[in-house]
Amino acid sequence: MGLTDIDDAFARARAEGRPALMPYWTLGYPDAETSLQVIEAIARAGADLIELGVPFSDPLADGPVIQRASQVALERGMTVRRCIDLTRTLRQRGVTAPLLAMGYLNPLIAFGEQQYVAAWRDAGTDGFIVPDLPPEESDALGSLCAAEEMALAQFTAPTSTDARIELAATRATGFIYVVAVTGVTGARDHLAAGLREYVERVKAKAGRKPVVVGFGISKPEHVREVGQYADGVISASALIRAAGEAQDPARVAYEFVTALRR
Repeated sequence: MGLTDIDDAFARARAEGRPALMPYWTLGYPDAETSLQVIEAIARAGADLIELGVPFSDPLADGPVIQRASQVALERGMTVRRCIDLTRTLRQRGVTAPLLAMGYLNPLIAFGEQQYVAAWRDAGTDGFIVPDLPPEESDALGSLCAAEEMALAQFTAPTSTDARIELAATRATGFIYVVAVTGVTGARDHLAAGLREYVERVKAKAGRKPVVVGFGISKPEHVREVGQYADGVISASALIRAAGEAQDPARVAYEFVTALRR
């Protein structure tokens, strides 16, 4: 597990002429067991990688859909430790896709950076997405991840300067996370104007590192369009909105991801 598996996932998708698909789900939403079933269904539907949301009380980068999912999970007893345990269970149940833990900096620091990396690694996680960790402050965590051959993604935004994009590209391992819009996560009907040009600016600085687009990817046509110029796509809020309160969340999640994958 680790960087090699992430690289392999992008390489397989590239060989098939499509973007790698990375759905997101909040661990513990709407409850622990259902979240496991949903993530298993996402994997069966053909997700190339899976982003696992670690609930936090102040998720600054997330919009109302993911904020609510995090709050429900917290109210039902989710903690960082329980998220790690659920991830271990996913591996025991046969989920083999690379798993990225998406969590904020405060819980990470409270847990202890070294202990955090080691615990997630032992559970079978391949890397981390930390949306409120600036690249210039990522050296310590990046070194810990590198020692374990785990990824630490870095973010760029539409407002990023060329220098800022270059810094994020230099510090990123695994992939570069391109935030498609200024603002928080959330499903959107249309892709942002100028997205292709923005992604191409990032790719010019990325070297061989995959460039993945998130925030607002909600429809198969979004995947198809973004896949013409990006290496991967992330779908989060639209998936949670569709499946989170369904009678059978796992079935709906499977159908949603299958449609994006197709």
